Amino acid sequence: MTGGLTPPLRGSGSVAEHNEDSGFKVVDRRPFTADGDVRKEVVEEQEREAKREEVKEQAAAKEAEKKAAAAPAADAPKRSQAFENLVRMLGSNAAMVLGAYPDPNTGQPMVDPDAARELIDILDALHVKTKGNLAPEEENMLTDLTGKLKLTYLEIQKAMAAEMAKVTAQVKGGKK
Repeated sequence: MTGGLTPPLRGSGSVAEHNEDSGFKVVDRRPFTADGDVRKEVVEEQEREAKREEVKEQAAAKEAEKKAAAAPAADAPKRSQAFENLVRMLGSNAAMVLGAYPDPNTGQPMVDPDAARELIDILDALHVKTKGNLAPEEENMLTDLTGKLKLTYLEIQKAMAAEMAKVTAQVKGGKK
């Protein structure tokens, strides 16, 4: 009885020829050869896997370092509005005596390099004395402010020295 359980094969080939045509391939994935030796492919795959794992661990460690650096520590100092106001007040006064704002009485810019130098020195001392005790925002604000004030101070000092040299040259030229 040829029953209806197995479909009849099409064509004139045998069952073995039919299986070869289906593209089915058997691959031996056992780690050992018939002699009991470890296959070369298995060793290479284990080495590749170890390298991939090492790269993943390094990437995870770098990511953890970035997160640790970006996130403030639990005992990190908190921002203080009073400290920020103090720094802004000293910075505004230094900017005023560097000619950034006009004198309310005369309407002319007030330039007093000695007063500016003293205020900048106070900000520097404040920065040194509070090092390690500032929130990152306060640290950045103080660093930026003192840097800008020092640059402005140097520009004014250069301009005043150039003006002084010009006046001195005129005075010497007028006496001859």
